[in-house]
Amino acid sequence: MAPEAAAERLGFVTLEQFLQTLPPELKILHDGGNGAGMLRWVEPSELEDPTPYLLDGEFILTAGLPFLGDGGSPVKVDAYVQRLVGAGVGALGFGLEPYFDAVPEALIAACRRHNLTLVEFPRTVPFAAIGLAFSQLLESDNARVFRQLADTNRQLMRAVLSARPEHELLAALAQRVPVWALLVGADGRVRARSSAAGSASPPGAVELSALQPLLKRLLAGSGPRVEMESLEEPGSSLVFGHPLRSTRDANLGGLVLGSGGPLTPAQNSVVSSVVGLLELLVRQRTSGSLAPSQLATALLLHPDTATSGGTKHVNGLRDLLAQSISSTRSAPLRVVQGVKAEPGGPGDSPVRELLQWRRMFDTKLVEITDYGFTAITRLKVDDALLAETEALGWRLVVGDATEFQELASAYRRVTSLRARVEATGRSARVDEVTWSVAGLLGREAGTMLAARLLEPVLSQEDPERRDAQLAVLRTWLGENGSWDATAKALGLHRNSVRRQVNALAELLDTDLNLAQVRAELWFALQYVDDSQAP
Repeated sequence: MAPEAAAERLGFVTLEQFLQTLPPELKILHDGGNGAGMLRWVEPSELEDPTPYLLDGEFILTAGLPFLGDGGSPVKVDAYVQRLVGAGVGALGFGLEPYFDAVPEALIAACRRHNLTLVEFPRTVPFAAIGLAFSQLLESDNARVFRQLADTNRQLMRAVLSARPEHELLAALAQRVPVWALLVGADGRVRARSSAAGSASPPGAVELSALQPLLKRLLAGSGPRVEMESLEEPGSSLVFGHPLRSTRDANLGGLVLGSGGPLTPAQNSVVSSVVGLLELLVRQRTSGSLAPSQLATALLLHPDTATSGGTKHVNGLRDLLAQSISSTRSAPLRVVQGVKAEPGGPGDSPVRELLQWRRMFDTKLVEITDYGFTAITRLKVDDALLAETEALGWRLVVGDATEFQELASAYRRVTSLRARVEATGRSARVDEVTWSVAGLLGREAGTMLAARLLEPVLSQEDPERRDAQLAVLRTWLGENGSWDATAKALGLHRNSVRRQVNALAELLDTDLNLAQVRAELWFALQYVDDSQAP
């Protein structure tokens, strides 16, 4: 068997694989053509009838004790082999010595007659060594299967997070397991399909009628189960139907698989994982996804009762909100807004972006906006999540923890910081911002304000004159326009202070008697050093 083909047969050791690992001294006296069949275990036995103690697919080893005396007659030897074949034995190994120097001709003839693989082992190959070789091969194969299952699970998780999760899941399944697959809805219509490379395609529109009896049983039954059918189409000798059920055991659809033969335990494990993920997706698209639509309907039709309605109504909205963000009724909420670090350029489709933010913030409450997106989430948005988002080229405004009734206020607080994030290109957290005019203005906006309002002063070539005028203006504003207090603080005569302030008013071409002008100049002065920086 080629390595590629062996890798596809997950979860068991074949007779051919095992024989290839044994010493070259052995001889295959008859090949039953089942080298690709599963070999379950290697079992030495000298019983005349070992079949009550055997499982399907075992390799029986004997030194010929059952064939001594009358047991060696052609009739009894034939009956012995016939019993082994009936018990599903994969092969018979005959060890030379101490009883026989050669394999009895009656045994060779019986194995050929009943097509049982017969292998001769010389006395130099003890049965214990054969069993040890099989155990080592089985352990190595199990390790390989575990690695493949881990890779498969990662592929399935990526499929679930894709834009078309059901289609991607079926494609991943058909890539790992030799089956064709159909996903049907509760109405029996095909929603998605896929097939393994080189295998028969899923039944088309005409052949789909052959699946109707199975689909009828699948969608009409209850509880976890597997419905089975056998079709004459290539690759469809075994057809399995797995129901997709709601939490209340309502049938939401089904997964139908067809293969040319039984699946291995590892392959069945992959199928079980896919069934579970599909069931989760279908539940989310039906029962789980109803929460956001119910919440939106209630808020659109009854906005005035969202926070001021009765306890029952408010608690109902809390429950819907909790379901929408995968949380509990009492968990704190956060409003998050995202903006592109560099506006413009090609972006993902709105649907893909929506699914991306829903996944990252674990919420169904996401709105795509002209500036980016807004989400309501239960997550704290830690540094790791913030770094992951920024690596995608986005900057966030992360709201502070709030309650259901305060969501509108939380949204306004986040929105007030968005311009700052857009200007600075740096993410911000509401609970880390100083809630003052200077704090909200931000360094970049404050620097622009200082450069514009104080430009006539800052542009002077004489630095001593400029600094003196700035000191007078800062002190006078800080002393609330008091001439005496300003003169005392600067060590000047009050008339000198008055003269310099009037000169500044003329230079700035503004009326310093207006409170708004004084306030704007005061905030601009807080950023003078930054505006003068290169």
